[in-house]
Amino acid sequence: MATVRAAGGLVLPAAGILAVAVVVFGAVQWLRPAPPASVRAVDTSFTLAGKPALPWPSQGEAALAVGGAGVVGSSGSTAPVPIASITKVMTALLILRDHPLASGQSGPLLTITPADVTQYQTDVSEQQSVVAVTAGEQLTELQALQALLIPSANNIAHVLAAWDSGSTAAFVVAMNDEAATFGLTHTHFVSPSGFASGSVSTPEDLIRLGQIAMANPVFASIVGMPAVTLPVAGTLQNYDYNLGHGGFVGIKTGSDGHAGGCFLFEAKVSVAGGTATVDGAVLGQQAAPIIQSALNASSTLVQALAPQLTDRQLIHRGEQVAQVVTPWGARTTVVATQALSALAWPGLDLKGHLHLDRIGSTLRRGQRVGTLDVDVAGTTHAIPVVTTGAVRGPGLGFKLGNI
Repeated sequence: MATVRAAGGLVLPAAGILAVAVVVFGAVQWLRPAPPASVRAVDTSFTLAGKPALPWPSQGEAALAVGGAGVVGSSGSTAPVPIASITKVMTALLILRDHPLASGQSGPLLTITPADVTQYQTDVSEQQSVVAVTAGEQLTELQALQALLIPSANNIAHVLAAWDSGSTAAFVVAMNDEAATFGLTHTHFVSPSGFASGSVSTPEDLIRLGQIAMANPVFASIVGMPAVTLPVAGTLQNYDYNLGHGGFVGIKTGSDGHAGGCFLFEAKVSVAGGTATVDGAVLGQQAAPIIQSALNASSTLVQALAPQLTDRQLIHRGEQVAQVVTPWGARTTVVATQALSALAWPGLDLKGHLHLDRIGSTLRRGQRVGTLDVDVAGTTHAIPVVTTGAVRGPGLGFKLGNI
């Protein structure tokens, strides 16, 4: 029998050394971490056939979006342009942020000062949009907001700004800070009324602003009023002549020589037995009368989009989104736990992005392993994904055979 002299003079049989080596090797292989599994994702991105047929205005800028689904499309330049009295949407939002009102509340009283009357007279001389006021007149916060948004009173924008922030300049700073908070990266304000041409935005930014505003019940109720009666000015009509027609429920017109005719709007349309919200903005309409041109262009867009909207299931519950495969041959599929239905239109882009947790060498059946983030026209929906079967770790044979 062959022998081997070990350190210290101990003599060991060669077979014993081999046995020890085998045991050590086996232990090392058994204790080694298993190699990671590989994940083969299924492509869940696609584009619906066709393209929405929309009669975009031949001038200016415009965009359309479907509430909860995303932007349908846009036309014209993407550069910020003057927005005139649509500026007052942000003015009203700031007032309601700083001085919240619940439905049915009128809020505190604002007293018209001699300085407010002077501002009114200046605005009249410049042919601005105003409501008549007198010194000592009192308006509730709600009435002031109604004067701001319905007959679009520039002079009341300054009254509200001074009441809220102490000065117009301080209020404008707050307006721009709030725009940044909302992510309106192409929007800038220089006045609370929009009379100055430096107040600019883009249709897509304005759609976002409008959606935020309409989520406030008090704001939505004001812009849904066809007229308002004020203590001194009397009964005044809403410049949104689309209101109550074709599903339009608000929100704000604007017009001047720099901006042309502008309209930020929301409409409710029937889709598959339900109701869909269409948000949009039309800017820079120059054909006289300019406000009516913006209103007409908006109405035409909504009427054209409505029949192209469908309620469609984009992701099915149990739909396979990935397959997990291990080097030792174990495998399972990963599926979506929820269905995703959304309003869709021709040409809609759907992009799925699978985000998996760190996959170990073993998995349980039904184990959540990440999410499928589905981007539908700019709106992301997160769907948890799970395994359909268990994955066991590698056996001894694999471990011994893979050094």
